[in-house]
Amino acid sequence: MKTLIISPTYNESKNIADLVRKVNAVNPDYHLLVIDDNSPDGTGDLVENLQSQYANLHLERRPGKAGLGTAYCFGFQWALEKGYDVIVQMDADLSHNPEDLPGLIAGLEKNDLVIGSRYVQGVSVVNWPIRRLVLSYGANLYTRIITGLPVKDGTGGFKAWKRKTLEAIDFERVRSQGYSFQIEMNFRTWCNGFTINEHPIIFVDRTIGESKMSKHIMVEAIFMVWKLKFKQIFRRL
Repeated sequence: MKTLIISPTYNESKNIADLVRKVNAVNPDYHLLVIDDNSPDGTGDLVENLQSQYANLHLERRPGKAGLGTAYCFGFQWALEKGYDVIVQMDADLSHNPEDLPGLIAGLEKNDLVIGSRYVQGVSVVNWPIRRLVLSYGANLYTRIITGLPVKDGTGGFKAWKRKTLEAIDFERVRSQGYSFQIEMNFRTWCNGFTINEHPIIFVDRTIGESKMSKHIMVEAIFMVWKLKFKQIFRRL
């Protein structure tokens, strides 16, 4: 299967070279698309230089910081247009272990979406302060209660998709970012009748660079789950 890994970036110059190297070490047949939002630290330029070493490395530059959700929707459309069969979401900060890629992708043999889950086997998170862990776990519990989505880690960003699953989603109707983008994509997948499986991973928080988490992202997620539920009830998804 023709596989593409998508990693949006903004100021990830300290991590991007390691990500490219580690993905290629796992499987040099995987293709990697970096979508850079004009990072001031030169992340895009570093990727462009790496392209001379890695023929499977692709770069798309956007004029400015436009959000995680729009970056992934851009990448999904790019992947579909280029004929990829499997599309993977992966953070560029190495909090997602590239060695987990084969397991996620193998799960697509029997499922339409596979989520790298931090909570399917207890709690598998390293380097998070207790406040951040409680917030994340609580957000997922809140999401399940409100939407009925049968996923323990609905906010996780390490995911493998079958082509047909993404083809069934109208990206122009997806408006959310951050945590809520992950929830919305899972919810739309579930409502479309596709199967979702959670593959256990160990999430290790970034040790280099700064987190992109913000209060705006958290507030958006709180209200987004209600919007999704009402849209489902009134058949407006």
